[in-house]
Amino acid sequence: MMNTTRTLLAVSLVALTSGCMVGPDYHRPQVAVPATWQELPGWTQAQPAAEGPKGDWWTAFNDPLLNELEPQVEVSNQTVRQSYANYQQALAEVRLARAGLFPTLGITSSVTRERSPTSTSGSSSFLPQGGGARINTGGSLEADVSWVPDLWGQVRRQIEENSATAQASEATLANATLSEQIALANAVIDLRITDANIDLLTQTVQAFSEFLRVVTEQDRAGTVPPSNLVSARTQLESAQASLIALGVSRAQFQHAIAVLVGKNPEELSVAHSTALPALPDIPAGVPSTLLQRRPDIATAERQMAAANATIGIAVAAYYPTVSLSALDGFTQSPLGGLLHISNYVWSLGASASETVFDGGQRSAQVAAARASYDASVANYRGTVLNAFENVENDLSGLRILASQSQVLDAAVQDAIRGTQIALDEYQAGTVDYTTVATAQATQLNDQQSALNVQQQRLLDAAALIGDLGGGWSGVLHDPQHPVAAAPAAASQ
Repeated sequence: MMNTTRTLLAVSLVALTSGCMVGPDYHRPQVAVPATWQELPGWTQAQPAAEGPKGDWWTAFNDPLLNELEPQVEVSNQTVRQSYANYQQALAEVRLARAGLFPTLGITSSVTRERSPTSTSGSSSFLPQGGGARINTGGSLEADVSWVPDLWGQVRRQIEENSATAQASEATLANATLSEQIALANAVIDLRITDANIDLLTQTVQAFSEFLRVVTEQDRAGTVPPSNLVSARTQLESAQASLIALGVSRAQFQHAIAVLVGKNPEELSVAHSTALPALPDIPAGVPSTLLQRRPDIATAERQMAAANATIGIAVAAYYPTVSLSALDGFTQSPLGGLLHISNYVWSLGASASETVFDGGQRSAQVAAARASYDASVANYRGTVLNAFENVENDLSGLRILASQSQVLDAAVQDAIRGTQIALDEYQAGTVDYTTVATAQATQLNDQQSALNVQQQRLLDAAALIGDLGGGWSGVLHDPQHPVAAAPAAASQ
């Protein structure tokens, strides 16, 4: 039995080492990468990796709520958990594909007991009293080995495909985590801006209430027309209505934050805050770093590698399939003496099959695999272009909004001063109510515009961090990752 097993293993080793891999080997297609960002003046040198947004990138916003909740996304966010489960499934598929490289070993044992008429005398069978029959007990113990050697690399191409798919799933997990973290940052920014708007409108309501008190006294004295009192009251009520409406937006942002960290909306309550997140300074580096730092680009690239391996799997169908089998064991009836050498049995076998005519099925499968690969190449290059576009949009937004913010800050200061002057002149009787109302509306509009610009700058900063790859290191697996053995298998 041992000699037969050694023989089969030797044949298997020879077949494996002499096997080849059909189909094209994977080479990453080239993409055009600009030397610098258009939105950054001059030649931008690569920044040291430590200066980029790595790890806990959200701490750059200096917001306690972000620092508290962002780590929970990776653990409790349901989208991330779904991507993690998909990744674990992909790893299991790698192990499943690798199993195809090895023989299948099975052990079979059986015991039979039968009754038959007595035909000869002197039998060693058990003869029951008063009967002309005998009862025989027999059995067998056999081990069988079967193997389909990977002569043309079909199994190894399958491992290559599944390994690339697993790495794509890992990059998808990183991308989902980063996307949900950026979504949480956006929700927190929106919530903080809403709180700032609530503070602004609260101050505005207080100011309008005071102005209404002044107009009411003037109306009682008969020094102003009744329309001034109606207009002042209407202006106050409009501001109060806008302040109340902000409660809806704040509740929605708070609910979104709860869901992003995997909680029911009623489980999370965020206290009102008057502090806005800080605007971080983000080094963009050079465009070529995006090819390593964006997980969605890594996903597209690994999908390309998987599609390339699929071509090899389809091409291997043109070649014959060879199967080897062996059987070792003992069989005996009666059961006694089963393991004696005289009851030893063995067999070796080999078979080969080849499809002679398939109506073009294999050629169609190869053509479909090549077309799928071409589509994945276009998707990869499109993903890279979209990544460049996203970063350029973020940089241009930050640059333009910074200039707009400076102008709006000056406009707010002028509007505040203009409102005070209009109030003083109104009380002095040198201007009518329309001048005051216009000045107050201008001040509120400029202040809200300044908040909106600040909000967009913070959102663009968060988007830039996400579009630069966030805290993802670009490493697809650690040394214990099951796909780490894939390159070695593919090179056999």
